[in-house]
Amino acid sequence: MASADQELHVSAIRPRSYQDESYLHGFLGTVGDLQKAGVLQDVVLEVEGRRFPCHRLVLSAASPYFRAMFTSDMAESRQMTVVLLVASSEEFCSLSVNQLTEIISHDELDVKEETTVWEAVVRWVQHSREDRLHHLPSILPHIRFNLLTSDDTAAILKHPLVRENPGSSSGVVRNVAQKGNSSVNLRQGMETMEMVLLSTEERDELVFMNPREGKYISCNYVPGDLHYGRVMTVTSDNDIYLLSREGDVGIDRLSLFKYNHAENGWEPADMSAESGLVRPVGGWSQCDELILEIDGSFYLVVAMIGESPVVEMRKYDWHRNQWQECSRLHLNTSQRTLQPCGPHLYFLSNTEVHCYDPSQDRWSERSPPKLIPEICSTAAMGTEIFCTDLDFTQTMVYNTVSDSWQELQGWPDPGNRDVRRFCIPRLFVLENQLHILFEAYKRHGWSSGEYLVYVYDRSADAWRDLEATLPHKRIANSCPCPVARIHLPYLGESQKHITEVSSSS
Repeated sequence: MASADQELHVSAIRPRSYQDESYLHGFLGTVGDLQKAGVLQDVVLEVEGRRFPCHRLVLSAASPYFRAMFTSDMAESRQMTVVLLVASSEEFCSLSVNQLTEIISHDELDVKEETTVWEAVVRWVQHSREDRLHHLPSILPHIRFNLLTSDDTAAILKHPLVRENPGSSSGVVRNVAQKGNSSVNLRQGMETMEMVLLSTEERDELVFMNPREGKYISCNYVPGDLHYGRVMTVTSDNDIYLLSREGDVGIDRLSLFKYNHAENGWEPADMSAESGLVRPVGGWSQCDELILEIDGSFYLVVAMIGESPVVEMRKYDWHRNQWQECSRLHLNTSQRTLQPCGPHLYFLSNTEVHCYDPSQDRWSERSPPKLIPEICSTAAMGTEIFCTDLDFTQTMVYNTVSDSWQELQGWPDPGNRDVRRFCIPRLFVLENQLHILFEAYKRHGWSSGEYLVYVYDRSADAWRDLEATLPHKRIANSCPCPVARIHLPYLGESQKHITEVSSSS
């Protein structure tokens, strides 16, 4: 009887719907709060030495890979810490055939090309060829041959795994290639692109660009969605935050907004604004703010320039929902270039360099370059920080491990052109390559100027003009160029703004 009652009780709660939109938003908001507060987390993901406390339920709901991992007899389903490796890892190769086909069937795979899916299948089969080769005919239909070129398909037909089983595998390949898959959807990664986010002089406009692909998307938001004095940053989780300034009598209050990728809109960030987000006024000739992520934590950095320049910092405490003061940095220079690199923050100028260690809340002196007149822009790649001056005549790289500097080439052939100084050059890293964006004008005669994008070839120590055709927009001066992964359909589907798309051939 007890079991019957229990069965009735279970069946009574099963039909509950999770489709209600208000419930969905409330649920996701609560999960987000729990994640930030570090509550009820039951697994730690470790990726390349970094640890991320997570919820198994959320991971399983969001990813077929994690669902397969945590609902199977895999060792990871019982481990408190799961080390994630790439698809060639032992963990991936230990998936069952059903788990493998479930994963490769999903649209959400973050792959640029369908050949990546085929290569993963090959690695899985070759891990235990004798036991798995007979599964290949049942796996192949889940590869989207309609997304492959004829050359790719021909190469698959010639692959030893297919030729070893010509009566079944090759027939499946030909059949699927001719008829096409039931799913013609692109994988998510195929419609996702790294893009630079640029603020323009238009108050309610942002430009998303990838000059390497010739893609430029201008988004004009509803008035008031974007705010004055905006500075953006992109976190390691691809979250985009915007710091804006709201002036008032005798005080400037800073507000923080988070980008909603799916809606292509901005929402107030779930952070306290009562302490820490007040901009100091009075006694300073200039005051600049940055919002940065350093080793997974949020920092508000305010550089105050006056007779006694100082950098103030506050760290956001997710558990207490408040900002905490950090060590001040007193300077002997009015230059103010700050750059996160790895687990540290660096202040860089021609005459002094300082490194902030969050684990000790302490600044320490490092070696200055003394060779570059003024550092106006920086970008980090790995353990190195690249710097350039106002005229792009010289670039340098700082090795944070060896505390050493190296001179690099600047603008290779300016000819009769100069860099327009009121729009400073900006370094950024796109698709693992260093780029620079700047405005050039002719030295003699009137010229409205043009924006140029160069890419740096480290092996040749040379800059190459991408010959990009940027939209006719006035880019806001001195704003950094954050780079984020953007799912392009989200930009086009949003109804909150007008989108102008242009591509250069």
